[in-house]
Amino acid sequence: MSKIPIDVSPEVDSALRDGSPVVALESTVIAHGMPRPDNLEIGRRLGQIVRGHGVTPATVAVISGRVKVGLSDSELERLADGADVQKISRRDFSTVVARKLDGATTVAGSMMAAHWAGIRVLATGGIGGVHRGGGFDISADLTELMRTPLTVVCSGAKSILDIPATIEYLETKNYNHYEISNYAKDNMECRHNLHYWNLSPYLSFGPSAHSYDLKKRWWNVRSLDQYIELLS
Repeated sequence: MSKIPIDVSPEVDSALRDGSPVVALESTVIAHGMPRPDNLEIGRRLGQIVRGHGVTPATVAVISGRVKVGLSDSELERLADGADVQKISRRDFSTVVARKLDGATTVAGSMMAAHWAGIRVLATGGIGGVHRGGGFDISADLTELMRTPLTVVCSGAKSILDIPATIEYLETKNYNHYEISNYAKDNMECRHNLHYWNLSPYLSFGPSAHSYDLKKRWWNVRSLDQYIELLS
């Protein structure tokens, strides 16, 4: 657990206590990734998409030196409109917290805070990787994957990076490439993915989960409340 001040929003805290699904979201896409005013709309939309699947979103950031896991709409606006929002990875937390600044967390920074809060899954568009040029410019996102026990769901490394070098780096850290775009350590592969790509039958549980019996595919309702009602 972190000794850095951390505030978990009431919504996220309630979901974690109830054992309901929670997904962490990084915030650099809001503060540094997209132009205004699209950045605020995207930040809001990401939360809506997560909620649409019966999951509680937990956007991570630092506001006035407090690590926040789960942001209010006014805090999203503050990140989107702020003129001096810091970019926070692992090395930056102590400085931003000590100086009581605002900061948006990278994938690596968001993984850390999510883990401190007890969240086990983070979703993002693309992670960092090995930069082009043949040097040692390697994103902290990759090293954080080795340090923090968290599942990161993404579309892969960003295409502007050196993708072959990024793949090689992951493999040197015992992440194995399986199916098309997934990497996992030994015996940690997603069984659903393995069955899906091998055209084997599988039965999945939970909102939006897909199943296949060799004849047809079907999927559950998105809403957690509706799913629970159907089970009862």
